[in-house]
Amino acid sequence: MTERILVVDDDADFCAELVRLLEKWGYEVVAQTSPDEAYKVALDEGFDLVMTDLRMGARSGADLCRRIVENRSDLPVVVFTGFGTMEAAVSTLRAGAFDFMTKPFSPAQLELCVRRALDHRRLASEVKRLRKVALARGQGGELLGTSEAIESVRELVSRVAETNATVLVTGESGTGKELVARAIHAKSRRASGPFVAINCAALPETLLESELFGHTKGAFTDAKTAKRGLFLEASSGTLFLDEIGELPLTVQAKLLRALEDRKVRPLGGSQEVPFDARIVTATNRDLESRVAERTFREDLFYRINVVHLELPPLRSRGEDVLLLASHFLERFAERHGKPILTMSPAVAQRLVAYPWPGNVRELQNALERAVALARFEEIGVDDLPPRIRDFRATDVLVASNDPTELVTMEEVERRYIARVMEAVGGSKSEAAKVLGFDRSTLYRKLDRYRIQGTE
Repeated sequence: MTERILVVDDDADFCAELVRLLEKWGYEVVAQTSPDEAYKVALDEGFDLVMTDLRMGARSGADLCRRIVENRSDLPVVVFTGFGTMEAAVSTLRAGAFDFMTKPFSPAQLELCVRRALDHRRLASEVKRLRKVALARGQGGELLGTSEAIESVRELVSRVAETNATVLVTGESGTGKELVARAIHAKSRRASGPFVAINCAALPETLLESELFGHTKGAFTDAKTAKRGLFLEASSGTLFLDEIGELPLTVQAKLLRALEDRKVRPLGGSQEVPFDARIVTATNRDLESRVAERTFREDLFYRINVVHLELPPLRSRGEDVLLLASHFLERFAERHGKPILTMSPAVAQRLVAYPWPGNVRELQNALERAVALARFEEIGVDDLPPRIRDFRATDVLVASNDPTELVTMEEVERRYIARVMEAVGGSKSEAAKVLGFDRSTLYRKLDRYRIQGTE
């Protein structure tokens, strides 16, 4: 569809020249010499951009801009003037103008300005569309998304929430495993009960046992009073065991017994106490490999893996990145006391192109940084972290002297395999030839790195 531009200037000759240039570039253009008539036309007709002079008799372009923005916030306005003072620029930007240009300007400057404004409108329209779809589907928080990958997760969450089955949530770090566990709890019959979470990798073995199962008074040196464990604290609700793959083997054995008997024995206690909590576990580890390495019990693996829910990495979720970015911009703008911010088209391109090894958590961190550094009401490329700002899609290895930018050999291998799979259209047989792997080795690595492919 041809994009429509409204040009407003009381100088008919300048109007005509602007119309000629814009039509030459393929736009549909309407010219107006009266600001009042231009305002009526702008509201009634489907324009994608308004370009107006600043000084036009009794009416100013800043007034026209302000009135349009108040009633059509989705319609960008570019203001131009022959009096390019700082005061004029500030007044137009305060009126809500997208950009400010000083006459005379070259065709190249005009073309760049128009393209930026229209790109901005298209981006804003797409994010708005995605938001409407997300809201219509009852999504919230970081579970926002319209991609097929996140739709599958949402559908499985709804199905499993109706049961009391134990759920294993897997996925790369930062994909939102706890958020999914909370969604399962919120949609279940246990929603009115407590949601209790613990990171199994964050505590030493003895303290972890005490936290999970509780202890009696005098069970150990500092046990001056008895304590209920988290299994009992989560009664009638959900217990979320994050980083389950990091459990010591001795604790794994006690956890298995608890899950099988639905009872726990506090440290120092002689009697078992029944519990009524739904168990959801999560890990970013390959538990099957850990079972093969004998660092994770096979019987416990099958006990917690009644329903397996694997979260997709952010890089496989397409335009969900923009929807999540918009969501985080609003959240952090409010938190830091700034006006609601938008992102430039250049920022959107960087966000979509970046592979997000840290997934949603990394995106959230990047957007909070951008909001904190933003000097204007639009996030610019310079506000992004250097690793995102400077990323090139052809990058696979990190060539840097900065230790914080270096990655493990495992990550290097994952990135290269992912790049080869993309280059061969997902064909496993072709990828095996390029990589020099036999098919069984490739299948094992694809499963380990959670990379999709076709036969």
